[in-house]
Amino acid sequence: MKILLWAVFCLLLAGPLHAQDTTRVAAPTAADSLLTELFDSSATAQPLLPERMVFTQRAFWGDKGLLRLTGLAPLNTESRQKELKVRRTMLVSHQVLGFVTLAGFVAQGILGANLYNAKGNDYTRLRNAHQAVGTAVNISYATTALLSLTAPPPLIGKRERGLNSIKLHKYLAIVHLTGMVATNILAKQIERNYELKPYHRAAAYTTFGAFAAAVIVIKF
Repeated sequence: MKILLWAVFCLLLAGPLHAQDTTRVAAPTAADSLLTELFDSSATAQPLLPERMVFTQRAFWGDKGLLRLTGLAPLNTESRQKELKVRRTMLVSHQVLGFVTLAGFVAQGILGANLYNAKGNDYTRLRNAHQAVGTAVNISYATTALLSLTAPPPLIGKRERGLNSIKLHKYLAIVHLTGMVATNILAKQIERNYELKPYHRAAAYTTFGAFAAAVIVIKF
């Protein structure tokens, strides 16, 4: 009888202890926290594209750009890593063609200066050479610009305040692009109005100066 009562007493003690163990909540570990962050997309998700892009970049590489909609460049981390390599290649080519275009500007300036005082056959020969070099410069200039304007957007980073070489390069690009358009328009009108020659020359020199400065600031 005493043995039976002792067994019942032990069971009563063991029962509440067992119930307490089953309802106890374990403290979260570091591993649990890491797993929670992995599954919580809102905690780790980062935008893949910068908010501000050139309109040409947005047209091709934006979240609803042509390359996204066609599936050629899906917007994900792996694709963005490849795009950054493409961006680097395009910008290096942009710099190389910039020097080629600059050399073309120099040749065009020399021919143009000689053309102003040329007469007869010399005038015809220099004019043809001037026009041929002008066409080549226009092609290289347009290609140089497109390599920059259509390159994939950069990584999202903190924008530097104040004036720096990149911003100055962009400001100068606006100047030489405007000058380039003006130079070509005036070149076509000179044949009908020779009084526009000084304006054509001024626009050409302005374009060359701004373009040369843009190349220098981005390189050095």
